[in-house]
Amino acid sequence: MRDFDVRQALTASLKATHAGEPGTLIREELGLEHGQVFVDVAVINGEMHGYELKSERDTLARLPRQVEAYSAVLDRATLVVGARHVQQAIGLIPAWWGIKTATTQRDGSVKLRPLRKARRNPQQQMLAMVRLLWRDEALELLESLGAANGLRSKPRKMLYERLVELLPAEALRAEVRRLLKARGDW
Repeated sequence: MRDFDVRQALTASLKATHAGEPGTLIREELGLEHGQVFVDVAVINGEMHGYELKSERDTLARLPRQVEAYSAVLDRATLVVGARHVQQAIGLIPAWWGIKTATTQRDGSVKLRPLRKARRNPQQQMLAMVRLLWRDEALELLESLGAANGLRSKPRKMLYERLVELLPAEALRAEVRRLLKARGDW
């Protein structure tokens, strides 16, 4: 079983689950920390749910770093893992992360089985989340809030900090999701 096989099974499952939801975006390779870490598959609708894939051929060496990055940004996270990694992986991820096991069937297809349901992230960091926005998106949001004066030529870091100061967490989450779903050119 390869990453490609697990990804194909997961994206097909997510597309079927969210088929009747026009406001849902399913995105592969969502960059976190300005492209330092990537969410394998992200579902963006009323929340951001990221899926990290670890096939039988993968190692778990990068998982602690990925957990750190995912945990700063996502509302929910699920590890989709080959059966041989399950026990080790459980010790590397927080209790709020979901787990799905991926196994190869006789016909060669990949079957995903839920092992633990993802819960709401208790350690989300708004500054990390707002960093998902491109500079022009952050500036556009500040403009819409009437708060862009003196910031138009400032570095994006300052724009992000100002957005976190201005908006309550739930409003900021909603705006980031809205702007990500509206993004035409990834």
